[in-house]
Amino acid sequence: MEQKENCPVTQIQNIIAGKWKISILWYLNQQTRRFNELQRLLPNTSKGILTRHLRELEDDQMVHREVYKEVPPKVEYSLTPLGQSFIPILDSMDEWGKKNLQNKK
Repeated sequence: MEQKENCPVTQIQNIIAGKWKISILWYLNQQTRRFNELQRLLPNTSKGILTRHLRELEDDQMVHREVYKEVPPKVEYSLTPLGQSFIPILDSMDEWGKKNLQNKK
């Protein structure tokens, strides 16, 4: 099957491509989070990769970045309506994983 740029599956793949993006979306679905919270939840990712993934998700309109003009600066990340609309897919992935990957390591 030929992949085309306008294929919906290819477009979704381009949005969530990246080792940590699905996990970022999953954690942001639970609540709005600050960068350091996400870094603690994803201890195996570097600060640079996490920053890049968050920026890409923001560019793809999946994540909202709110900057508060305080000292020290406060930045929070949350899901946009588009990001929230992706959660049923993540829920399905969670259920599939629980059902089919329990004994795999």
